[in-house]
Order: sequence, then structure tokens, then C-alpha cells
Amino acid sequence: MDDIAFLHELEPIAEQLLARHLDTSKEWFPHQLVPWGRGRDFEADEVWDVNESGLSDEVRSSLFVNLLTEDNLPYYTNTILGVFGADSAWGTWARRWTAEENRHSIVIRDYLTVTRALDPIELERARMRQMSGGEVPHPPTAAAGLVYVALQELATRVAHRNTGKLLEDPAGYAVMSRVANDENLHYLFYRDMVQAGLELDPSRMVVAMEHEVRNFEMPGTGIPDFTTHAMAIARAGIYDFAVHHDAMLVLTIVRQWKVEQLEGLDDEAERARDKLVTRMRRIEKAGQRFASRRDAEPAVAVR
Repeated sequence: MDDIAFLHELEPIAEQLLARHLDTSKEWFPHQLVPWGRGRDFEADEVWDVNESGLSDEVRSSLFVNLLTEDNLPYYTNTILGVFGADSAWGTWARRWTAEENRHSIVIRDYLTVTRALDPIELERARMRQMSGGEVPHPPTAAAGLVYVALQELATRVAHRNTGKLLEDPAGYAVMSRVANDENLHYLFYRDMVQAGLELDPSRMVVAMEHEVRNFEMPGTGIPDFTTHAMAIARAGIYDFAVHHDAMLVLTIVRQWKVEQLEGLDDEAERARDKLVTRMRRIEKAGQRFASRRDAEPAVAVR
């Protein structure tokens, strides 16, 4: 099967999962989560005070990356429509997904503005720079696209939820938890689409998994100083190699999709599975090494 035939075979499953999502997701409103009473005007010549928010550099880095990732939504939408198409259940899902993801950007930015958690001028300049570049991954096949978005949605859910836990602010925790809940529903859609793909063509999907795990990057590629912020996020334990392995790869590759138990793979897929298992072991060891030395390293400020 080529990609068109592959997606056509999976279209009935996409319709079922879209209906499930619409039945499961709950309506919510950004303005009801933002603590507006804590806000005040920004004067034209006012300089943002880093001490006003009381947040660590690592948490601010995570909020910065999380929001700018959501801001880059149009390019993610363009990629998804290009991979899966704009018609039928695929297109309906992509448009619904876009509307929900845009709501995440709204509520996070409003919260950050009201609480003065980030420098609003720096944030806006970074948004303009990132969206002018429009950098997002481009999965090479439809199968790789399904695996990529499943992993990306789960990684985003984990990052949002872990960030919320470190905010020490009930309002901020509520915002990040609400967004994480949405991301979980998105993950479930794509997780089960990958499962359907495995039942249809397991060899195709295993090859796609190996490619996406090998090339996976934390959501936020293209954000100014992304590597520096990613390291700060890792130091805080929000998203590091250990989280990547334990909370994402084990959950999906091992427990959900049960890759090591699949039978009937062709030679290419067998080789891909071997590489995938080996890479996961390396990631696990890297996570253990990073965690063992994290506390011994001095904190590096990210301004």
C-alpha cells in the first residue's frame, strides 16, 4: 500500500476515534482560569522585573518553551493536513485539534501576562522570530506521521503537567493541568491510530517507530535559544532523558504497542525493531547518567 491507500484503510478508525474524542472532551473557557485580579497595566517605559514572579529560571524556561510551541500551531496544522489530508474524518480531526490547541496558547499567555511570569517583550519578540521561521518536523510517511504526533502529544502532556507541579501557584497549576488534559485526549487519538496501523501493517509501523524515536526532538524546535532552555528544563526534571524513556517510550513502545511481542514482521521491520530496542536502552542509560550527576552540577541561570 502507498500512503493514500494506507490512510484510506484507516479512515473508519479515524471516524470512530473522532466521535469518541468529541464525546469525551469537555467544553472549557480560558477566561475562567486566568486570575485577572492579580493583573495591572504595563506602562510604556516599564522594565520587567525578573524577581516579580518568584519562579526559578528552569520553570520560566519551561513556560517559555511550552507557550511558543503552542504558538507555532499553524505550521503543525499545515504539516498534519499535508500528511493526512484535509478531507473526511482526517481533515475534521485536524481542524478540531487546531481549535483546541489554539485555546492552549490563549490561556497560557493570558496567565503569564497577568502574573508577569515572563518578560512580555522578550516573549513577543521570540514568538515573532519563531513563527517567522515556522520550523516543525516533517515525517516522511503517513505511518511516521502517526507515530510522531502520538509521541509529540504525550511529550507535551508530560511537559505541561510537570511544569504545573513546579509553579507553586494553584491558578497556574489549574491552567497547566487543563491544557495537559487536552493533550492527553489528543495523545489517545493518535495512540489508538498507531495501534490500528499496527493491526493493518505491523512492519510499516515498526519501521516508522524506529525512524521517529531515532529522530525525535522535544517539542519546541526552532524556538530562540532552544537548546539552552531544553537543558534548563532537563535540570529541573520536567523533561529529560529519564522522563523521555520512562514516561513516553516505555508507555507507548513497550506497554501500549508491545513492539517486542509483534510477530510476522518482514526483514526490514525486524532490523528496525532491533535498532529501536537498542536505542531505547541507550536512552535509558543516558537518563540514569544525567540524573546521577544533575544534583552535583551548579545551576545555570537562563535570563
